[in-house]
Amino acid sequence: MSKPIDNAKLSKQNVTIEHEEAGSILSPLKALQFFLRKPVTVPLEPRPAADNYRGFHLNDHEKCIGCSSCQKVCDNAAITMVKVPHLPEDPINGIRNLRPAIDYGRCCWCALCVDICPTSAISLSREYVHICTQEEIDSYFILPNETGIHGEYYGEGWQKTSDSDLLDLNRQPMAELEAEERIDNFNEIVAGYTDQQAVIEASRCVQCGMCHDACPTHMDAPEYIRSIWQGNLEEAVRWIYQSNPFSHVCGRVCTHRCEDACSIGRRGEPVSIRWLKRYAMDSVDHERIKQIAAEGKADYLSGKQIAIIGAGPAGLTAAYDLIRKGHQVTVFEARKEAGGMPRYGIPEYRLPYDMLDRDIDVITSMGVKIQTGIQVGKDITMTQLEADFDAVVLAIGLHLGRSTRVPGADHKQVRKAIDLLRRTTDDEDYEIPHRAVVIGGGNVAMDIARTLARQQQQQLGKVQVTVTALEDMTHFLADPVEIKECLEEGIEIYDARGPQACIIKNNKLVGLKTWKVRSIFDEQGRFAPEYDEQDEQIHAADMVIEAIGQMSDNNLLGDELTEALEWQRGRLSIDEQGRTAVDWLWAAGDCVNGPDVVHAIADGHRVAASIDEWLNQQ
Repeated sequence: MSKPIDNAKLSKQNVTIEHEEAGSILSPLKALQFFLRKPVTVPLEPRPAADNYRGFHLNDHEKCIGCSSCQKVCDNAAITMVKVPHLPEDPINGIRNLRPAIDYGRCCWCALCVDICPTSAISLSREYVHICTQEEIDSYFILPNETGIHGEYYGEGWQKTSDSDLLDLNRQPMAELEAEERIDNFNEIVAGYTDQQAVIEASRCVQCGMCHDACPTHMDAPEYIRSIWQGNLEEAVRWIYQSNPFSHVCGRVCTHRCEDACSIGRRGEPVSIRWLKRYAMDSVDHERIKQIAAEGKADYLSGKQIAIIGAGPAGLTAAYDLIRKGHQVTVFEARKEAGGMPRYGIPEYRLPYDMLDRDIDVITSMGVKIQTGIQVGKDITMTQLEADFDAVVLAIGLHLGRSTRVPGADHKQVRKAIDLLRRTTDDEDYEIPHRAVVIGGGNVAMDIARTLARQQQQQLGKVQVTVTALEDMTHFLADPVEIKECLEEGIEIYDARGPQACIIKNNKLVGLKTWKVRSIFDEQGRFAPEYDEQDEQIHAADMVIEAIGQMSDNNLLGDELTEALEWQRGRLSIDEQGRTAVDWLWAAGDCVNGPDVVHAIADGHRVAASIDEWLNQQ
């Protein structure tokens, strides 16, 4: 049992304490101890600080990318991003010419800015003395650099360590089919994220917005990633449809420039922005997605009609935007199904066509009319379209393959990759080669190589496909994952090999001759490959497939319109709004910018905005 409190004794103690605090008559003598000490006067001289001291900030301007993560994490609003014009600005590669300036009237030296910095550019120094006179009234607002606020380096104090690092640098692993499980079929390889994986991956995002800057469509990726983290998947889809009506497609085959620009990728693995988009789209009921996409659609008809040639991402994105603005849209597609290059150029193991069909269904549910099997230039002329519609968009893709034109390239067993991919999509029969050699190092080359490998395994029980490319392996144009999966599936890849001739014996194709590539471009950057003729190889083949580039079939335009249009190296010349040299015709997508799904979508948005503005001025 505790003793009772003696209030009388406590009162006596209090009196004593109060008496002691009142001081002694000898107290003034204590000041004498400072008499011989060196006075501390202006200018103050810093004295040594602890190794981990939280002094003024340092910022390595070369390492800093201006992502603003430090500004966003600061609860005191002590950081302002300041434009520094002489620093590089490259949003495509995730660099802004912004650097953090610190308001030391607000800073509490918590070091969260240091702990969150994706590049480890910011640290705290061991410098802690700063004088502000009346003339320097704004001097507490400072743009840190590598040397410290006084131009003299006192050493780093608090800096990011493995214990204080607030970032998760490792992305969630993606489950996929093993090579032996996928080589004899066209089933989708990638499994997709689970709910738990998606939330963990979304939590890695620091909301810096570098992905938004780099994306050709300027998708609001930070917003839909935040919605995924919050568990609000319908809101994530709502954000996605602000800029991308082909999100099932882009959630699988986008070139993900956003991830290349991701600030987390500076030290670790970038956030899996593409897979998170796929997760959100796959997790929400399709009918609900159609309802979300229709939100904000105009409830009136403008009376204007637009014709779009080509039902690929560029054409259908333009149609989606224009129908939302109250215009009537008819899309003419030469092939039997809509989808453009994603359907006829990308194999199903990468992009299941039922997912592509979902994106198209959302667009047609808005009122867009798609007429398939209609060849403009044959079934209907450009002159008719000009007469019947208020505006026309050309979005015809790149459905013709280019030739190497090496000796023997005109043999019937020398085929174009894009033709074989289209025939595979349409289930058209063609003879599967026992040994195939593919010329090219891009994604199309990998796609046809892997398509033939599957068909060989199905029909012949053995994969015998070889890929040859001008580029060395470190400079391949194909995505690294495509190259990795090619090798896993038993496909041989020979890099830095230049095609010299298709070997023909007794009218039969027997192989491809290649030389070692010494260089691809000359000193002016022009395509002018040089070879080592002594390093020659013959790659056995009963079919050679050229995958060295694609072009548009412009014959539909007719002679008169072709003459009226402006061209540059075989491609239509357009202005910044996608307009051609004739006032009723716009062009968008691969036919003007080259193959890239997300760039085609951005083109669709651009021409739709231009057409709507033009129609409103009529």
